[in-house]
Amino acid sequence: MSVWESLETLTQYVYRSAHVELMRRRREWFERMEQPFLVLWWVQQGHVPTVAEAVERLRRLREDGPTPQAFTFKSAFPPPDTESEGRSITLADECPAA
Repeated sequence: MSVWESLETLTQYVYRSAHVELMRRRREWFERMEQPFLVLWWVQQGHVPTVAEAVERLRRLREDGPTPQAFTFKSAFPPPDTESEGRSITLADECPAA
């Protein structure tokens, strides 16, 4: 579990760094999962999220699909208190590790 300053910086790391090479090899180490195993959500500055909070967000994503409270890279939402709050956003690029 990690906390990032923005969706852009996380996306940059995940899709445009050496991390991509590891992602390309993930099938060597992991079995394909049928349900979401990764969840994103916005955290207020100064808040340290807990594992229990992450488990709850993942449960919500699995049960309700992407929402502003629990989403994925594919169906992301902007930070709260922004002009487009509550509306899904699309990231520019597909995963290069697919």
